[in-house]
Amino acid sequence: MEQIAVGRPAGAVSRIGKYEIVRKLGEGATSSVHLGHDPFGNRDVAIKLIAREAMADAPAGHVVHRLFLNEASLAGKLVHPHIVEIYDAVVDENQAYIVMEYVEGGTLQRFTRPDNLLELGDVIEIAYKCARALDFASQLGVIHRDIKPANILITAANDIKITDFGSAALLRTERTIVDGIGTPAYMSPEQHLNKALTHQTDIYALGVVMFQLLTGRLPFQAGNIAALVHQILNADPPLPSEFRADIPGEIDVVVRRAIERDAAVRYLTWEQFASDLADIASGAPLTRRGVLETEKFNALRGLAFFRSFSDVELWEVLRLGEWLEVAKGEAIMKEGMPGDFFCVLVDGEARVTRKLRLLYTLKPGECFGEMAYLGEGARLRTADVIAASDARMLKIPVSALERVSELCRLNFDRAFLRVLVERLTLANSKLTGV
Repeated sequence: MEQIAVGRPAGAVSRIGKYEIVRKLGEGATSSVHLGHDPFGNRDVAIKLIAREAMADAPAGHVVHRLFLNEASLAGKLVHPHIVEIYDAVVDENQAYIVMEYVEGGTLQRFTRPDNLLELGDVIEIAYKCARALDFASQLGVIHRDIKPANILITAANDIKITDFGSAALLRTERTIVDGIGTPAYMSPEQHLNKALTHQTDIYALGVVMFQLLTGRLPFQAGNIAALVHQILNADPPLPSEFRADIPGEIDVVVRRAIERDAAVRYLTWEQFASDLADIASGAPLTRRGVLETEKFNALRGLAFFRSFSDVELWEVLRLGEWLEVAKGEAIMKEGMPGDFFCVLVDGEARVTRKLRLLYTLKPGECFGEMAYLGEGARLRTADVIAASDARMLKIPVSALERVSELCRLNFDRAFLRVLVERLTLANSKLTGV
């Protein structure tokens, strides 16, 4: 549901449970969404209030109740930077509501018009973030089943949050899945046929979302649902480039594979889908409005230093670090100079020297300057680090680690410990001549 601010009318709800209501954000057939304030957590929240009539009306009330339980059961579980977090769910004799993270902004729906399309790079970045988030959910046994622009929130900084998991299929529970849930234009062929669903149904839906964001239209259009379903089950979709001349063939290929009618031909895994999106982002320059994070995230994901980091922690790292590009021969660190940061080499090479004597050569995935974090006192550099080729690196201020999650910091400690062990082993082998 798109979060659109409206004024509070006379007689409107002023409090839901412990939450003070600021204003109504939107309303649907069975629920309304309100901006509330949590006085204990001192934060704004979004509250989905289920209409009492909707819960009481049989048999439709049974479906509404089941969808509410689906979403409520995910409270505290789907914690990911690109998924709206569910904080709490309450059911009593008077009302039922779900308390969620409040995301200021709107949904992607406004970018599905031909006269208000996003830049190509922004679409790739949005799809990549959605793919990583839905992969995270699927690994927890959750299939969203209703991915569409109206269920993807976007902030002013071009970041996204997937919302509305009420329709989700929870594969690792005994809860009965409600059939026939979804929005027809975005539903996969197997979903229309009421077949057993896997994560590939969300892959299909995200492919349709990509098509719509790229072109301002859906791949299949018809005057009624029956005709639409017939096309989805039988017709070949057009290519996005047929409706937008600046779309390269690489994007055509990815979108077509995502919305393949045959699930055996469609992307089999989220990893394949995300990898192809990252390849597009790292290839020819794409126009974009914001900073493209897709290539950066994918580059870090492949480095040995970050192998123990989950996607959630890796997004944290990307946000606290600074992406640097240095030219061959450029000094990155100087012996004797104070330093309050460390770096992880993403690609290229760098030489570590002391008194002009080469100590070792750094390769992609290796870190340097870590004593700024591990050491104490003045934190003076003990060696020079010079770029041996054009290189890219992630620069992380030591102070930033004070703001990361406990698990993220623990993974940094583990990574640094591996580095120290490897370097001690290397030094020992040189001393012993082994």
